[in-house]
Amino acid sequence: MVACKIAWKFILPNCFKAKNDTTHILPSETKIIQICKQINSDHHSRLAISDISTDSRSVFISLDDLSSNAIIGSNLHIFTYAELKIITSNFSSANFLGKGGFGPVHKGFIDDKIKPGLKAQPVAVKLLDLDGNQGHQEWLTEVVFLGQLRHPHLVKLIGYCWEEEQRLLVYEYMARGNLENHLFSRYSSCLPWSTRIKIAVGAAKGLAFLHGEEKPVIYRDFKASNILLDSDYKAKLSDFGLAKDGPEGDDTHVSTRVMGTHGYAAPEYIMTGHLTSKSDVYSFGVVLLELITGRPAMDKNRPIRERNLVDWARPMLRDSHKLDRIMDPRLEGLYSTEGAKKVAALAYQCLSHQPRSRPTMSNVVKSLEPVSELKDIPIGPFVYVVPSSECDKELEIGALKSKLDEEKKVNINEDEQKGARRHGHRHKHRPKSAAAAAAVYSDKHLQNHALRHERTNKKHT
Repeated sequence: MVACKIAWKFILPNCFKAKNDTTHILPSETKIIQICKQINSDHHSRLAISDISTDSRSVFISLDDLSSNAIIGSNLHIFTYAELKIITSNFSSANFLGKGGFGPVHKGFIDDKIKPGLKAQPVAVKLLDLDGNQGHQEWLTEVVFLGQLRHPHLVKLIGYCWEEEQRLLVYEYMARGNLENHLFSRYSSCLPWSTRIKIAVGAAKGLAFLHGEEKPVIYRDFKASNILLDSDYKAKLSDFGLAKDGPEGDDTHVSTRVMGTHGYAAPEYIMTGHLTSKSDVYSFGVVLLELITGRPAMDKNRPIRERNLVDWARPMLRDSHKLDRIMDPRLEGLYSTEGAKKVAALAYQCLSHQPRSRPTMSNVVKSLEPVSELKDIPIGPFVYVVPSSECDKELEIGALKSKLDEEKKVNINEDEQKGARRHGHRHKHRPKSAAAAAAVYSDKHLQNHALRHERTNKKHT
């Protein structure tokens, strides 16, 4: 396939003003336009970043030509900054979801009144921080990649906004946030073993898709915070600002300056700047370790020898007798022993210091899928977890307060009090703050609470 060099403004036509004079197009320029049309007509080919020229020498074509050569496809909607202010309630702090290297993210809601043709849905709006770690180039890379790539385990880019200095991206809303918060936040509930495997399989499928493209894509920034989860804990990869086109033909690697996150980057990439798909495999191995241990890749609060997760845990991955030492204690033993051994062995392979010894992501998927079918998980007690959304938290805490106030007004007779003490009954403590999202009550506790209310009601009747 012949590659054509075009300017960014020909990919995002609506971001530029059309010029009035469209008559002076040189023969060479016409030829390039025809090549671009040929690329666009081939639905199996993808525009690579290397196909795009970012210098000032660009081919001039009319806006009509650009519209008929929608190189990044017709999947993306173009938003105005005013529309995004309406969608996010003027980027209200109440809609603030978080902030990463790209910039702040706000929740919003769109419908066909804002953008005709779009179904009503919640969205996440990411605003480029002009003083942040990423810039215009990363923003463009994200638009180009996610404008063309579609997969169940890649976050869906709905549209973008480019007005003067403003650069924004509009994504589907992922209700459960990112994996990092679920694993390491002190207020999060413990992810069950089966959910962790489901997330690992989904993320692996996303990477396998990128590596298996006709023009391979190297993600380059695979980490827990870039794995987003929907309401069913379906994993999707996000943040493609650092993604690179993989080597093609006889090339074995891509040479680039080292970028990424400390603790996740492959050692050979850090030392040489040589980037391959096996660099992503190493990063995936780090996330597998995080899922197994419940520890972050780097933790300065740990003893010195335990601060780097890979250095500390990898030697124990192949020893089944030592594996229980590194398993996440919050799991309380409720995991498949056989599955843990298989995942540990796979993580060990992914974290090999020799890139060639690491498996491909397609083989990683094949290794992980059977683990999700293992049934040797011990059955633990029923656990009720307070919903983690802010609205649900406030409702739950309000209900608890009402119940506690009601209980204070009721005089419980001495026999009931003695019986409650004898059987170890206790009143539930009021959560200290709305941030206590991980309030967990066992079935025994709930049963005792119900019995206490039943006795009180009988007394009043």
